Amino acid sequence: MSKLTVVRHPLIDHKMAIIRDKKTNTKDFREAISEIGMLITYEISRDFKTKEKTIETPLIKTTVNVLKNNIVIVPILRAGMGMVDGIHRIIPQAKIGHLGLYRDQKTLEPHVYFNKLPLNISSATVLLVDPMLATGGTVSAAITILKEAGVRDIRYVGVVGCPEGVKKLKTTHPDVDIYLAALDEKLDENSYIVPGLGDCGDRMFGTK
Repeated sequence: MSKLTVVRHPLIDHKMAIIRDKKTNTKDFREAISEIGMLITYEISRDFKTKEKTIETPLIKTTVNVLKNNIVIVPILRAGMGMVDGIHRIIPQAKIGHLGLYRDQKTLEPHVYFNKLPLNISSATVLLVDPMLATGGTVSAAITILKEAGVRDIRYVGVVGCPEGVKKLKTTHPDVDIYLAALDEKLDENSYIVPGLGDCGDRMFGTK
């Protein structure tokens, strides 16, 4: 069964206050989203597998531990892009794929318009990134795409989620762990997370 982890840290709480505030400008909003991505990465990577490697220090040969699996960051366009830089700063060797999905405003069903994943992704640990886990439909569809590409180690990384979205993922993909910075109260009648932070993509890129 998938594990839900809501990462609590004073710095994350402070940055959450920034992105929730409707007065926050685009630059500060975008920077805070990236920084939350960076901070939450420590929790995501806690159980990454390592392997031993022999190196030479300036003094002697010694054995060290390095990451065993390749890491791939896959943001769901476009809002997911806001978290990539922060995560990539901590895992600079990670490759980056892209999935473009949009939600039909009437049916709320996700549709794929872009799919570009690295070669040999099937053996990698994949961090699927999308700041908002609302209905869960888009994230669930993205996970299905990754599984069809042969990926078996997938972790969903978000900023704000709600019980409806968490339930959807736990039902459709019970093998995928969920990492959030905050779990909010509910969805409203327009499928926005409450209290939430509005439309993350629009606020991040200044398109509204």
